[in-house]
Amino acid sequence: MLPWGIALLASACASPVKPAVAPRPPTSVSPAADATTATNPAGTPPPPTVAPSLATATPRPNLQATTPPPKATSQPAATACPATLASQLASTAGAAQLVTVAAPASGSTTASMDLWQRSGGCWSLVAGPWPARVGVTGVSDHHREGDGSTPAGLYRIGSVMYGIAANPGVRYAYHQLSCGDWWDEDPASPTYNTFQHVACGAVPPFRGKSEALWQETTAYQHFAVVDYNAGPVVPGAGSAVFIHDDTGRPTIGCVSVAPSSLLRLLQWLDPAQTPVIAIGTEPEIRRF
Repeated sequence: MLPWGIALLASACASPVKPAVAPRPPTSVSPAADATTATNPAGTPPPPTVAPSLATATPRPNLQATTPPPKATSQPAATACPATLASQLASTAGAAQLVTVAAPASGSTTASMDLWQRSGGCWSLVAGPWPARVGVTGVSDHHREGDGSTPAGLYRIGSVMYGIAANPGVRYAYHQLSCGDWWDEDPASPTYNTFQHVACGAVPPFRGKSEALWQETTAYQHFAVVDYNAGPVVPGAGSAVFIHDDTGRPTIGCVSVAPSSLLRLLQWLDPAQTPVIAIGTEPEIRRF
């Protein structure tokens, strides 16, 4: 016989006593659960209820796909102006009439003249190209008195036209030349680069190479004045730049064309349209 303490230990090792388990409280079943059980007589547990996610939610209509495209406007597209020499000028100072005199090179004594009219924002060719002559030393943007070049640049047409012959029907004021009509080309004169009249046969107070206009019977049957060095007048910067009749030779600083072309030009020019003349090589003219 084992002592009482050892016997008790042996009994505990041979038959372990399971701990008492507290009874589980009865589970209350909701009406929803009863309905599920009724539809599953085999007792199969229902699938878990899953909360709706973005993946399973009802898709929203695609507004981008269903929105009709915008209607095309009925406004016509703007028409670009033709790429001409006139349209490429940087500025024409608000003129509606333009004369271009384009020399092939700065040292050339010949050029091409074109007449342009602005219409609807674009320049249209009116006449030309016409053969023209420029200075005996070409065209220059650094023209000085007596250097033989025609000044390059963009200039207005003078307010008065002149000629030995009668007015051919121009829209400008016109002065028919007579004895004593001069153009002052003396840089030291206070009336430098202006038209002057002195008594016929009198010696004018200005010197230099001033021109007795009425004596130039070939070149000055008719002419227009290029407003070069006109305001303010700079002594020695150049004078008497005209558009006149061709003499068959280069000019000494003017622009000349055939008499028939000159008449058409003078009759076309309209002071109400503030005409301008652009003189130079084509690259120079585009910068004006």
